[in-house]
Parts: sequence; C-alpha cells; structure tokens
Amino acid sequence: MTVWQDAGLVLIGLGGGLAVGSGFVAFIIVLDIIPRLTQLTHSQRYIHCYEWALVCGALWFTVADFFSLSIDLPVAMTAVVGLLAGIFVGTLAAGLTEVLNVFPILAKRLQVDQSILAFLMAMVFGKTLGSLLQWILHL
Repeated sequence: MTVWQDAGLVLIGLGGGLAVGSGFVAFIIVLDIIPRLTQLTHSQRYIHCYEWALVCGALWFTVADFFSLSIDLPVAMTAVVGLLAGIFVGTLAAGLTEVLNVFPILAKRLQVDQSILAFLMAMVFGKTLGSLLQWILHL
C-alpha cells in the first residue's frame, strides 16, 4: 500500500468512528438514559459519576479494540461480563423502540394487530437464538 492509501484508510476509519460515536452520544442524550437511571436509583447526586463511567468505558474499550488488548478471565467471569453487555445493549434497543413506537407501527403495517404479543416473542426468541448460536459456534 502506498502512503496515500494508508492516509485514506485512516481518514475513512476516523470518519466512521466519529459518525458512530456521535450517533451513540446523540442516542444516549435523546433518550435521557443517564438522568432516568439516576431517577430510578435515587442517586441524582452521582450523575457526574455515571457520565464519567460511560465516557471512560467508551474510551477504554476503544483503546482496547484499537490495540487488540485482551484480558484472560475465567469462563464464569466472561459469562457475567457478556450477560451484562447483552443487558446493556438490549436496554438501549428497548429504549429506542419505546421512543419511536416501532412495534405498534410495525404491527399495523404488517396487519398483525391481534397477534402483536406473538410477534414480539418471535423477535425475542429469534434474537436470543441468534446470539446463542453466535456465542456457542463462534460464527
């Protein structure tokens, strides 16, 4: 590769990272995740700790991914970390669908108003099965 190709790849990578990071921050801000979390846990005085935890976690995992850092943990600890990460991602997805009223709109468009519970359960089981297959088979 030439220097110009390397520079182009760096610019594309930085641009993509900025776009994804900006989208994530906008998503967190629009849904008021941190203020809602502090309200639910009655810990409003620690709101800055929550914010810094989110920022530091994002920075740490960006650096860890960039430099291919890894930590060898026991299988049980890895399962706990994976479970917590899955809960975090699922909560964010649920918050987005709640804000956008995705399911009622989708049910009306697919004309499945009466069977929306079955529709939701199919989505949940499909996502769970897909995640388990990916985790177990390393696809």
